[in-house]
Order: sequence, then C-alpha cells, then structure tokens
Amino acid sequence: MAIASASGGGVPAHARTFLGHPLGLFLLFFAEMWERFSYYGMRAILVFYLTKHFLFGEQPAFAVYGAYTALIYVTPIIGGYIADRYLGPRKAVLAGGVFITVGHLMIAAVEGPVGMQGSALNGFYLALAFIIVGTGFLKANISVLVGKLYPRDDTRRDGAFSIFYMGINTGAFIGPLLVGYLGERMGWSYGFGAAGIGMALGLIVFVLFRRELYDVGEPPVAGALQTRTPIGLSIEWAIYAGALVAVALSWWLVRNQGAVGIVLIAGSVFTVGYILLTSFRALPKVERHRIFAALFLVALSPLFWALFEQAGSSLNLYTDQSVDRTVLGWEMPASWFQSVNSFFIITLAPLFGLVWTAMGKRGIEPSAPFKFGIGLVLVGAGFFALILGAPASGLTPAIFVILLYMLHSMGELCFSPIGLSSMTRLSVASMTGLMMGTWFLATAAGNFIAGLIAQATGGEGAGPAQVLEVYGRIGWFSMGVGVVVLVLAPFVTKLMHLDTIGDDAHALAGEAAIGEPAAAGVNTRDERRP
Repeated sequence: MAIASASGGGVPAHARTFLGHPLGLFLLFFAEMWERFSYYGMRAILVFYLTKHFLFGEQPAFAVYGAYTALIYVTPIIGGYIADRYLGPRKAVLAGGVFITVGHLMIAAVEGPVGMQGSALNGFYLALAFIIVGTGFLKANISVLVGKLYPRDDTRRDGAFSIFYMGINTGAFIGPLLVGYLGERMGWSYGFGAAGIGMALGLIVFVLFRRELYDVGEPPVAGALQTRTPIGLSIEWAIYAGALVAVALSWWLVRNQGAVGIVLIAGSVFTVGYILLTSFRALPKVERHRIFAALFLVALSPLFWALFEQAGSSLNLYTDQSVDRTVLGWEMPASWFQSVNSFFIITLAPLFGLVWTAMGKRGIEPSAPFKFGIGLVLVGAGFFALILGAPASGLTPAIFVILLYMLHSMGELCFSPIGLSSMTRLSVASMTGLMMGTWFLATAAGNFIAGLIAQATGGEGAGPAQVLEVYGRIGWFSMGVGVVVLVLAPFVTKLMHLDTIGDDAHALAGEAAIGEPAAAGVNTRDERRP
C-alpha cells in the first residue's frame, strides 16, 4: 500500500505502509520501545544494585541515583542541538543507540564480587556515563524523526505520535518485569545484560531497516560532516570524539554528585536570565507575556518531578523492605512495581485525551496552569494513599502502593503532555528549542532534588516511619502549592493570550498520549500539529 501524495516533507508517496502509516514509524516504535525497555529496566534495579551488591548505604545510593537521572535529562539539550545543526537526528539516534548498548553491557561485564568497589565501581560509573551520553543523542532526536516522516499538514500525525508513545510505555512496562526479575532473582549481570541486549535489538532493527526512513533525518547540510576540523578529524568524527570526552565528564559528575547540583543551578540561572533578558529587549508585549506564563509552568516542574521520581529510589526501597508482596504464596520482585506507572499511563492516557477533548468542545476544558495545579495535588495525594494504608506495625498491603502509583500517573497526565505542548505553544519560533531545553533542565533539577528528598528518608537507624514522615511533609507541601496554582491559574491563563494564539496553533501532535517528561525532543518544529 502506498501513501497518498504529500508535499512539504515526509517520506515519498510510494513508501510502503502498515495500518495506514509508513513502515518507518514502526521501525522507530521498535527502536524506542527497546531503548525504554533498557532504561526503565535498569532504573528499576539501580538502587538495589548499589545497596545490595556494592553495599552502599541508602543515602549515597540515592545521591548516585539522583545525579544519574538528572544528567539523563540534561544531555538531550546538547544532543538535540548537535543533531539540529550538524549530525541530523538519524545519525544521532544511531550513535546514541551504540553508546547506550555499550553502557548496559559494560555494567554486566564489570560486575565483581559482592561488596567489592574499586575498579568494579569505577567501571559501573563509566557504564552509567555511556548511557547518559547515549540517551542525550537518542532521546532528543528519535521523536523528531517521527515528526519528519509526515508533511506538516498530514492528518495522520496525531495518530502516529500516539502509536509511537505507546511504544515508549510498552517498553517502560516490560522492562522492569523482565530486567527486574532477572536482576533480583537470577543475578545482577543477567538483569543488566538483558537491558543491553534489548537496546542492541532496537539498534540492529534500526540499522537493518533504516531504508524505510528514506532521506528523513539526514544531516541538515549534505556533505558538511566530512569537512576537516583543526584537529585533523572530520566534523562527524570530531563530534564522536567529543562524545567520548562527554563520557569522561559524566563519569566524573556521577562520582561527584554535588557538582551536578552546581551545574544545574548555574545552567538554570543562565538560561532563565537569558530568556528574561531577550523577552524584555526583543519581544512585543503579548509574546513577552506568553514567555512569562511558560516560565511559570517551568518553575513548577522541579517540584512535580522531585516527588514523582521517588518511584525509582526511596519508594523502590520502601516497596522492597516494607510492603507485603506475596501473591498466592509467591513473593513478587519489588522492581515489578516500577511497571505500575506505565500500566496506568497506557490505560488512562486515552481516557484523559477523551475527557479533555469532550470538555474542550463544551468550552470548559481546564487551562494548562489549572491542569498543573491538579497534577501537583494528585502527586501529593498519592503519598497520603500510602501513609493512610500503612499499618502501625508490619508490612504495608501492596494495594496502597498501587494506589499511590495510580494517583501519580494521573498527575503525570495532567503535567507532562501539557507542559511539553505549552512550551511549543507559548514560545516564539526563534526560542522554541531554548524553551524545550529549559523544560528538560527543570526536569533534570527535579530528578536531582528527588535524590535529596530520598536521602532524607534514609540514613542510620531510619525505618519505614521516617520514610512516611518525609512523604507526609512533601505530600502536604505539593498539595498546598497545587491549591495556590489553582487559584493563580486564571491570572496566568490571561498571560497566555489564548484568544490570539488559537487553541491548537502550536500543540504537539499526539500530546494526549505522551507519558513521560522527555517524550518529545528539543527540536519540536516537525512534531507540532499543523
């Protein structure tokens, strides 16, 4: 079957299709599914590996986890810029897949005896650095490739992104189940090895069937990558050499978590300062107001993700140590609970999309700031679901952890897709990439703060009561901020000037199905609805 003739980009009219979409979409679906399989699978056992294999205390384990996940959201800013200006998203995705595969397999290869650190621990940090840099290349650009498969006016774009994001959440659902079981029950190297093999499968399929992408995602200037640089390498190979330098820097940062916080603070001050300066100097009043509204939403992002990302750190250990996971006499691996969020995203995202659409047709859909307020209330309420269900002594029934994840997933659907779309809708064309980068930076800050909050739940002599006490404090704080945001929402909405922008003028294609903070790349020009 051939695609109807299209203009303005996309694959050729004669390209083969499946279910009405070019086969390239399913190539990208498969590659992204396995990348998310590897990432979320490894994330599910990372803290367990640090505490049970390297015998870290809870606080230093949470510090490593926070630094690693923060850097995961910083590097896409750089990877997106490099692809947009030099490599093109296609080569960037391939390079990212190679780095991620090397990183996961390296963890499996360098595992030493229990408790031995030294070279084994440094090898583990180096493996994390490869994954960090690889994610920067791949995650920032693979969704851009999806957008480039279609002309801007193609009505199939929303459906394409919905299919693609289903791949994200399918991988995120399966990864913790398989990697978690192998890691916890068979041996850590089996779990990390499975994550590496999963990414390798995605990479192999991407290479073997890359012809289905035709010329989509090629470098922006044909032949420019072969130009020699002063160091004697072509621009392309100089970029790859620079990526290895970035691996070394990431290795150092993961080992020195305090430096990650300094980098995030400096980057945030510089970026927000530049945006504000540009807004006052170069933008007319209406566009300046929209930038202010976008920055208001960005400022809420670190709080949401700091609470939400307890899932992979403190909540993961709480589930392991203080939750009754026995089903019909069999004890479920704690890492399996990391799949609950993806399950709820898969099942609830279509429902949320239908609700927002139905409310929009009636003119009563909540504004983006109001949805953010709802998201903050829900993520705070999730912790109280756990607190209220935890007994005074003994193990917490698993249903209350599942209820927490359900409320957090509902909060995510009020936050993540709305935030990504708002960055594109509210920014001017010349600042869209910068605003998306700022969103990623705020998400990175949230992941780093998540590590600090997790450290407050652990330590010498700390038990489940300490965890629940911290959860109660952050839960009340999030709900309080959420209520304030609900009150301020009408005023922030006025700054958005939606009456002159159009409700869907710059919305992301498939936004209702997005289920994680980095589902869209930095360069979203080809991801927006026509």
